[in-house]
Amino acid sequence: MTQLSRRKLIVSGLAATAGVTGLGVAAYLADKYGLVPPDHGGLYGPGETLTYATQRLLTRHSLAREFSRSQISKPLPNEMPPLRDEFKRFEAAGFTDWRLSVEGLVDQPTSFSVAQIKSYPSRTHITEIACEEGWSYIAEWIGTPLSHVLNLVGVQSHARYVVYYSIDPEWWESMDMADALHPQTLLAYGMNGEELPVGFGGPLRMRLPRQLGYKNVKFINRLVITDNLKRFGKGLGSAAPEAGYAWYAGI
Repeated sequence: MTQLSRRKLIVSGLAATAGVTGLGVAAYLADKYGLVPPDHGGLYGPGETLTYATQRLLTRHSLAREFSRSQISKPLPNEMPPLRDEFKRFEAAGFTDWRLSVEGLVDQPTSFSVAQIKSYPSRTHITEIACEEGWSYIAEWIGTPLSHVLNLVGVQSHARYVVYYSIDPEWWESMDMADALHPQTLLAYGMNGEELPVGFGGPLRMRLPRQLGYKNVKFINRLVITDNLKRFGKGLGSAAPEAGYAWYAGI
């Protein structure tokens, strides 16, 4: 059986099961194939599981839509106010002391400066960032593919997730390895041909164009590679489900 036909069979089974005998059995099938999100418990858990499993099987390698330069939004919404004093000290020094630490299930835990990240191969894409609150905008994003940094540190074979943190400890998220290794997932340091403004997450933010805005955490300074999300926060995968949102926010 080919990989494509196998995927179609699994997806068809999930969909049919959901329609005939309920989402609970669909969740069982998703568990069998390792496609259960960390927030699978509770009333909406089976639905979240079905959504995540189906999307992963059908769109694992799909690309987010890219736009032309003429479609870049003006003005841009959702600019952040200045952060607390710790951040302002980094900003005053031109972020020369800012570090992105990478740890966990890696062969070589490493701390990268912004200058180092900028020296690596870059990618640019013009994509839309959409918020669950209703606003959206199109911008050009410049950065190093997250996959490049993960290759440098040597992610171990049993790793399943990347947990990423902002300098503000309340902002943290995680993604599976499918999104972490996706070519459009960037450690973004530029926007619309210039340095990434502080108001939009500079000096570094995570850019996941295949997921909603809250997964695109600003001011990131730490990555943890793991095979299990239960020991992070409340065990739901990120701050989003702890606040009532879904862990997987694919669009």
